[in-house]
Amino acid sequence: MCGILAAIGNHNSKNFEQALCTLSHRGPDAQGVWGEKEVLMGHTRLSIIDLDARSNQPMIDERYALVFNGEIYNFEELKREYALTCKTTSDTEVLIKLYEKLGYSMLSHLNGMFAFCLYDRQTQALFMARDRFGKKPLYFSQNKGLIVASEIKAIRTLLETTPAMNMQGFQNYFAFQSTLPPHTFFEGIHKLEAGMYATYDKGIFTCKRYYDVGEKELLHVSEADALVKIEELLLDAVQKRLVGDVEVASLLSGGIDSSLVSAIYAKASGKKIHTFSIGYDEYLHYDELDQAKEASMHIGSHHHELRINKKTYMDTIENTLAHLDEPMGDTACMPTYLISQMVHQSGLKVCLSGEGSDEIFLGYDNYFEMAKYYQMHAELSPQSQMLLKNYLERNPNWSRNWEYFRRISSNEHPFYSGGETFTKWQFDALRGIETDDVRGMDSIENNPFLWMSKIDFKIWVAEVLMSKIDRMSMAHALELRAPFLDYRLVDYCLALPPALRAGNTNKYLLKQIAQKYIPSAIIERKKKGFSSPFIEWLYDEYKDKILELMLHVSHKSGLFDPSFVTFLYHEGKEGRFKQHVWSLYLFCRWYAKLYL
Repeated sequence: MCGILAAIGNHNSKNFEQALCTLSHRGPDAQGVWGEKEVLMGHTRLSIIDLDARSNQPMIDERYALVFNGEIYNFEELKREYALTCKTTSDTEVLIKLYEKLGYSMLSHLNGMFAFCLYDRQTQALFMARDRFGKKPLYFSQNKGLIVASEIKAIRTLLETTPAMNMQGFQNYFAFQSTLPPHTFFEGIHKLEAGMYATYDKGIFTCKRYYDVGEKELLHVSEADALVKIEELLLDAVQKRLVGDVEVASLLSGGIDSSLVSAIYAKASGKKIHTFSIGYDEYLHYDELDQAKEASMHIGSHHHELRINKKTYMDTIENTLAHLDEPMGDTACMPTYLISQMVHQSGLKVCLSGEGSDEIFLGYDNYFEMAKYYQMHAELSPQSQMLLKNYLERNPNWSRNWEYFRRISSNEHPFYSGGETFTKWQFDALRGIETDDVRGMDSIENNPFLWMSKIDFKIWVAEVLMSKIDRMSMAHALELRAPFLDYRLVDYCLALPPALRAGNTNKYLLKQIAQKYIPSAIIERKKKGFSSPFIEWLYDEYKDKILELMLHVSHKSGLFDPSFVTFLYHEGKEGRFKQHVWSLYLFCRWYAKLYL
C-alpha cells in the first residue's frame, strides 16, 4: 500500500518532491522519484510484498514506468497463467508484464485493490486505473498539463493554490455524505470513478468503464448449490488476502461479518491471530467490546481492546479532516482512525475487515423496509398514484416517509444509498433556494434488492466506506483488506435470484454458512453497525458553539438559510436529524478553516 503521484507538463521538480512528501504517511518505508522529458512520477512505499529494495517504485523498464498503490492478490496465478518472466517477486512488476501481453484488457484479470499510473516511454501516453469497488483512490487535475495522485493534498501542493469550491461536489456531500466522481469539493480537481480507467495521450484525456457492479446474467441455482459456491468463494477470498511477507491482523467488532472473517482466517492459518476492537467509556449502548471479546475467545486470538472517551474522539476530528482533504459525513471516521493507529502502534501493517457483507447479503434492515415502498409502487394504480401525489403536495413535511411516498408517486426510486442524508426538499430548505436534484432518474426495476445493492456499491461503498477506510488506515501506514469485496463473490451473489438472496431474514445465506464457524449467539445478534455517541459528544463538548460556527459560516458564505440551520441545531439537541447536523457541522468546520 502506497502513495502515488504523477505529473505531465512543465512542473517544478522541487515542488513535485514537496507534493510527494504530503503522501509520506501512506508509505514510510521508501520514497522515489523518476523523471523523463516533461514527465515526473513519484512513490511512497509501504512494503508488504517483496520487501527488497528491488521492488521500490517508480518501477522502470526499457519501455514503461509504473507507480502503483494497492495489492494484486492473484499476481502469482497471473504470472503462471501468462508465463510472465519477472526479476522481482512483487505484484508491481506483474502489472507491467501483464500490460505488455494484454493491454487495457488486463484490468478484468486483476483480483485486488489498486490505483496505478503506467507511462509508456515510447508513445508518451499515460494509462491509469482504479479498482472495481473504489478501494484505492485516484485523483487528477488537468491544470498545467496533468497531475494524478492518491490524495487531493498532493495535487493542491503541486498547483500551489487552493481552488474554489465545486458546487456539485458540495451538493453531493449533503445528499450522500461524500462527493461523487468525477467531482470533489475543489474546482478542477476530479476523482476517477471505481471500475474505470483513463488515458492521457497527446494532451487528450479519455475515461472508459471496464467494470460495472450487478450486471451479470441472473443465475438459476438451488439454495444448496448457492451456499456451497458462496462458502468456497469466501474461503478463497480470505486466503488470497493473506498474501504478503508481513503478518496480517483482523478487526473484530463481535458482529457476524468481522467474526466470520476472523474465524476463517484463524482456521486457515492454523495460528493464534491478532484481533483488534474499539469501544467507548460512556453511552455504553454503542459499545461492542464484550461481544468482540466473546468472539475472540471462540476464535482463540490475541485480542487487543481500545476504549476511547469524548476528548479523544473530539480531538481526532481535526486529524481526520486533514487526511480526508474534504468533508465526509461518515461518523465512523474517528473510530476507524483510532483503531488503525492502535494496530500500527502494535507493529502490524495489514489488517482484515468485514466491509461489504451488508451490501452483498442484504444486512441492513433498511433494505427490507425500502422493499415495502417498491411493493407499494407496484400495486398503485395510475389513479391512486395521482391521488397520493396530490395529497403529498398539499401536506408537505420533513419526514423520510413523506419523501419516500413522494418518490413512488412520481415513479422515482425511493432508495438512493444507505448514506443518503439531505433529501432535495431538505437541501432546498438548507440553501434557501431551489436546487437541481443530484439523484439520477433511473426507472424503477422489478428487482429492487439488486438496485439497492448496486446503488450502494456505487455511492456508499466506493465513495464513503472505501474512502474512509483508505484515508483513516493509511494515515497510519496500515493496509485494510476486505475479503467480502472480492469481485467474484460480489458478482456471484448479486446474480442470485432475488427471493433466494433475500430469504426470510437479513444475511439469510451468510448466516447459514457462518453456523460452521462461529456461535449462534453471534450470528443472531441484532446488528449495531460501527456506531458511536457522535452527536451526544458533539453537543456535550461544544454546546452553543456548534450553532455559532454554523451561523458564522452561513453569514460569511451565503450558502445556508440561517433559520433552517437554527432549526436543525435544536432538532439535533433532541436526537433528531443527527446525521444532518453532523454533516453540516463538519462542513462548516472544514470551510471556515480553508476559506474564511
